[in-house]
Amino acid sequence: MPAQTTNARLRWVVCGLLFLVTTINYIDRSALGLVEPILKHMLGGDANLALYNQHYSNIVTCFIVAYGLGFLVSGRIVDRIGAKKGLALSIVVWSMASISHAFARTAVGFGVARFTLGLGESGNFPAALKATADWFPVEERALATGIFNSGTSAASLVAPLIIPWAAIRFGWQAAFFITGGLSLLWLTVWLLFPYDRAQNQAGAATGLAAETVAPRASFGSLLQDRRTWFFAFSKALTDPVWWFYLFWLPKFFHERFRVDMQQLGLPLVLVYVGATIGSVGGGWLAGYARRGRSPYAGRRFAMLVCALAATAVVLVPFAHVLWQAIALLCVATGAHQGWSSNLLSTPSDMFPSNSVGTVVGIGGAVGAAGSTVFTTVIGLLWTHHSLLLFFGAGFAYLITLAAFQWKIQTPAPRPDVKPAAVY
Repeated sequence: MPAQTTNARLRWVVCGLLFLVTTINYIDRSALGLVEPILKHMLGGDANLALYNQHYSNIVTCFIVAYGLGFLVSGRIVDRIGAKKGLALSIVVWSMASISHAFARTAVGFGVARFTLGLGESGNFPAALKATADWFPVEERALATGIFNSGTSAASLVAPLIIPWAAIRFGWQAAFFITGGLSLLWLTVWLLFPYDRAQNQAGAATGLAAETVAPRASFGSLLQDRRTWFFAFSKALTDPVWWFYLFWLPKFFHERFRVDMQQLGLPLVLVYVGATIGSVGGGWLAGYARRGRSPYAGRRFAMLVCALAATAVVLVPFAHVLWQAIALLCVATGAHQGWSSNLLSTPSDMFPSNSVGTVVGIGGAVGAAGSTVFTTVIGLLWTHHSLLLFFGAGFAYLITLAAFQWKIQTPAPRPDVKPAAVY
């Protein structure tokens, strides 16, 4: 078998591993919410619901805060020690944190576990995006990112099947042992995979450089680079929309269409299937649109298409039939994931490989801050002004594209990447 064919297949194996770990990452973080009805009784929710709700909110906030702070650290660590070691370290932390939930019995205990989980899970995206930059030529990165990023949607399909079953059959602690165990199982495969040796061979055979020659940019210099902030503010304006879909769609379906818990599964499954298709489709569109143009021009065109499609969500509050709302939300969530696949690829377009993790980390931290602010706004506006929230979610992408992404000029050839070979 020709060396180039073997290397081309090997990099898609890497992409498959990144998809699996991203899926496990999101299953881990969703476990608490799925066993919450059981924890409610254990933490005294029956006796004092208001106090319990406050405790539960604080537990969730611990994760979000740690996740944002962790991005700043994890991205830099990944750039220093590499994608393989960085992702392995991240998984060790988050798998142990996931298992530690099983030993918590108080709100403080769960808060500490969630905080540690957030720190560990923050390393997933910086490492995965650096691995994508290591293995894939520029024109394929959005598709590869779209594939592994679809794990965020796949987890929304898988977690409700695994976690409640385990909690009911074996006790709520089993849910966290299973999620932690899945992470450790994946870690074993990752450590056995000859990442560095195979990537060096692939780089030599294809012309895609395995080792960067540009000096690593300092943290301060990246903070002063306006491209870093274009990426970060793009995350801050559009990341909150995904959390809006994840946390508030069940509530919307219940209040608008009287969908109870037993009927909620199918509508959510359909919405996240649409999101999965959009994640892969958005990455493919960027590669298809770049024919005869620069990779970044193709990526920007794909982002424009996704931004326009995302406006479908503004019609959801006016839908009178559940399936109309689901169809519109399939388009909107698919557009978000397609947008994210391309947005997450832009740091590897603009920066050397040894700075990608840091830039992604900065963007992730700013995105988490934006998500925290928007979540607070949702709580204030949901009851009487929810229409404004749907309009904000729908037009956030076009605003972001005009304000930040369209201002980025087509980057010059990267000093650490040779011209990609043709396969």
